[in-house]
Amino acid sequence: MFDLNAKTAVVTGAASGIGYAVAEALVNAGATVHVLDIAMDAAAAAVARLKAKYPQAQAFSHVCNVADESSVEAAFDAACAKGARIDILVCNAGISAVGDVIKCTAEDMDRVYQVNVKGVFFCLQSGCKRMLADGKGGRIVNLASIASLIGLADRFAYGMTKGAVLAMTRAVAADYAKRNIRCNCVCPGRIHTPFVDGYLKKHFAGREAEVFQKLSEWHPMGRMGQPEEVAALILYLVSDEAGFVTGAAYPIDGGRSSL
Repeated sequence: MFDLNAKTAVVTGAASGIGYAVAEALVNAGATVHVLDIAMDAAAAAVARLKAKYPQAQAFSHVCNVADESSVEAAFDAACAKGARIDILVCNAGISAVGDVIKCTAEDMDRVYQVNVKGVFFCLQSGCKRMLADGKGGRIVNLASIASLIGLADRFAYGMTKGAVLAMTRAVAADYAKRNIRCNCVCPGRIHTPFVDGYLKKHFAGREAEVFQKLSEWHPMGRMGQPEEVAALILYLVSDEAGFVTGAAYPIDGGRSSL
């Protein structure tokens, strides 16, 4: 099950956190994986980690600013060099913003919109064009959020962008269901990544453990998720075993959105 041999995948924001866990899961399943990240050094380091753990890994690093259309096109062209195609696209790159509608500024809205909405749009457009070119299609997973499904306090701009990711997912699924492209999204709750640790250190110095526990208990299961758990769900969605699944939004949030 979940055999991705002879498949080529592009994962954005794959140098750390959920993106890296996804790249690792796909490599382990046999895929050739192109690691895209805004920082080339970080992307190269991620590929080095993958090859150290999986000597047989076919993994490549590319610099890519998803908010820049020309950067996205260049990275996707590089991934398709020498006749390769894109079978799998995981749009993971994203940023956050804190604040309610009063505290949110126009600059906040523009900043998260550029990455979380236009960035996903540019990647979807580039990926779909290449998947459709030879008629073989492909599999796409977008990283949405629990904020796509329920209201979150102090996440006005962020929630706006993740609602857009859900809408784009369903639009692509509807447009290309008959052309062999499946498009789904996953909607994580709080996932324990280096971003969380950095956020706690910056805003709650000396109280990291206390606040971490509070954030964890926000989920009915009483803990944060792990990047590998999100990656396992994405592995299923890009595999043949999910061949009848498109246009779906999968919560992975410890029960927060439904309990």
